[in-house]
Amino acid sequence: MPSPLKNTILKKRENYISWDEYFMGVALLSARRSKDPNTQVGACIVNDKNKIVGAGYNGLPIGCDDNDFPWEKQGSFLETKYPYICHAELNAILNNIGMDLHGCKIYTALFPCNECTKAIIQSGINEVIYLSDKYDGTETSIASKKMLDKAGIQYRKVKVSFDQLTLSFKEADV
Repeated sequence: MPSPLKNTILKKRENYISWDEYFMGVALLSARRSKDPNTQVGACIVNDKNKIVGAGYNGLPIGCDDNDFPWEKQGSFLETKYPYICHAELNAILNNIGMDLHGCKIYTALFPCNECTKAIIQSGINEVIYLSDKYDGTETSIASKKMLDKAGIQYRKVKVSFDQLTLSFKEADV
């Protein structure tokens, strides 16, 4: 007698995250490594086969102790974080797995500044997907968009189907 379970066909799970949501999630998770008390930004570079080839977050260069440099946003230039911090996009480019980045996409939590935009263009990345454009209209944002447009690099705000995703490190939840 045939088993009644043999006739049951399972269908794939619904409501899984999109590629854009997945890679933006990796960028946001990377941002959690940042020691910056004010702004945590992460970035994730993906090739045309949807493989992660680089990730980064805003922080000090290798060999510079986080405790030896300022994290202030205001004050004299050398007493702020700005001359010392590598932005997430630049770190993702520099931390790539050693491959040519031409044709890759970069996912970043924050629309890239003009300095990171130069590195994005020079690296060969051809699309920027961002979550926040909170500095839209500022001179650095205008410069970034002008360079991206002239270089023919697409940029777009990520579209997500939810506001929050919770990760659990409890073994029972796996």
